[in-house]
Amino acid sequence: MCAVPAGGVQLKIEKLVYGGEGMGHADGTAVFVPFVVPGETVALRIESQKKNFARGRVETLVETSPQRVAAPCRYFTRCGGCHYQHLPYEAQLTYKKDILLETLSRLGRIRWEGPVETHGSPPFEYRNRAQWKVRYAGEGASIGYLEAGSQTLCAVEACPILSPALEDALSRVRGLLERREIPTTLLEVEAFVDGDDARLLLSASFANLGGKTAESLGALLREAMPNIESLLLHDASRDRFELMGPGYLRYRVGERRYRVGHLSFFQVNRFLVEALSRRATEGAAGKLALDLYAGVGFFSLPLARGFERVLAIEGNPAATRDLEENIQAAAPGEGRVQARTHDAEDFLPRFHERADFILLDPPRAGLSDTVRARLIASGAPEIRYVSCDPATLARDLKELCGAYELAAIELFDLFPQSFHMETLVRLRRREAA
Repeated sequence: MCAVPAGGVQLKIEKLVYGGEGMGHADGTAVFVPFVVPGETVALRIESQKKNFARGRVETLVETSPQRVAAPCRYFTRCGGCHYQHLPYEAQLTYKKDILLETLSRLGRIRWEGPVETHGSPPFEYRNRAQWKVRYAGEGASIGYLEAGSQTLCAVEACPILSPALEDALSRVRGLLERREIPTTLLEVEAFVDGDDARLLLSASFANLGGKTAESLGALLREAMPNIESLLLHDASRDRFELMGPGYLRYRVGERRYRVGHLSFFQVNRFLVEALSRRATEGAAGKLALDLYAGVGFFSLPLARGFERVLAIEGNPAATRDLEENIQAAAPGEGRVQARTHDAEDFLPRFHERADFILLDPPRAGLSDTVRARLIASGAPEIRYVSCDPATLARDLKELCGAYELAAIELFDLFPQSFHMETLVRLRRREAA
């Protein structure tokens, strides 16, 4: 295999790949480059080289694609959060669909010839959750996001993908830092806003409380942000948490309101949560449904409309507490959900009933060998798999599609401007299996 020259080299970008990079070939070696458009020719410098591939950084655009647009955010290419702001939004959706199908084919040998229904989002102001890092230099403090692949802070004054309420919270925390009203031990702030973009769930982590009491820090933050519903302070020096408030907020999705706590997961795109919930559960009916990786019951409660029983399995005890409260507060007809605090790997080997329907929404790592094996042996007529990583989805489908056949694929663009995507796959049991 030929080595790519360490100096400048011209490269024709052939396609985009999962991870936010474009790919081309130089002297027979695959070269990956960020912030490019297929069809462009770029002059780049090789930054790292492995046995089978290299990575580079654009120095000059030799031939620019007509698709390329000016990024609206001045931190784009430095901040690690966005990868596609140089592309029109409709082009982002097309490329993501292509990347999804290519990944399923290459890693899972899944060749899907049917349509991929794509659910787009408003491309900005969509995030309902954000996490900001804080760094100190001399007498000053900065807040923002980490640069891609590093621990270096990209300080920001604005972030166009945040909801208006989160944008306002970022500005107010930055003001506290600039006025030195908050201890210089603040490390990180996480904010989550409700479905009405009104009430905040705020978590702040400190190396120590800087000689202040939790109560005084709480009062300071609430004065700066009166819309805080609940506040959680973490003192890392003692690994101690101080809660001020109920510990949760209520997030409205259509006709339902979900309790979501400080330590619970919830979908981050405020514009697509209702569509994802509806499409993942609609038409499902029978006696027994399993909702694995159930979280706060985002899918469990709507599933209860079509089943005599729903077993909601969640390994995070904090999320299970929210799940149990959401079950208790459910509307009539949604009370047949039973919560179980178990990891799916522990639960499934001990589960001996036959479910009519299984819904999966695992973390980015996908399914374990144990879970895949139990699903294949389950005999469930239908499985719906909600995935946030097409690579692990491809790996899992490669095994599941021995016993199941693909019935539909939908792409939900929960993360505009980034390479991330959410996929809903519908699987039907093969008759011969």
